[in-house]
Amino acid sequence: MIEFELNGETVTSGSAPDTPLLWVIRDELKLKGTKYGCGIAMCGACTVHVDGRATRSCVTPISAVANRTITTIEGLESAAGQALQEAWVSEQVPQCGYCQSGQIMQAASFLAAVPDPTDHEISTAMNGNLCRCMAYKRIHKAIKVAANGGGA
Repeated sequence: MIEFELNGETVTSGSAPDTPLLWVIRDELKLKGTKYGCGIAMCGACTVHVDGRATRSCVTPISAVANRTITTIEGLESAAGQALQEAWVSEQVPQCGYCQSGQIMQAASFLAAVPDPTDHEISTAMNGNLCRCMAYKRIHKAIKVAANGGGA
């Protein structure tokens, strides 16, 4: 049994140690906000926070998160996370919405570390998160809005 904190609650998983965290979150713990995209950590749809750092859950074995703190989109309550979620709505970022939880989780981890980013820093931080709908300009703008406290 592997114990960890998920969105503020202690949970235990009986999955095999090499089971990807993504499948434990989605199938065992029934939180569906974290998405499966590519399975090889290249698209970012599965991004969660492990001890506050953006992490690709599709390639992170459950054994690697024993006694650690995991946050999914359902538990994102940080100031940066809340500002991003509000900016996502105000800037009408989502189209299909599939990648959005991973995008927000990546951006929240980034803004927690770099609260006043340049355009280049945003582009670099978000480079590995793919959007099938090509909403990159709106994603970038929403991150700027969130970083500026709601003003563009």
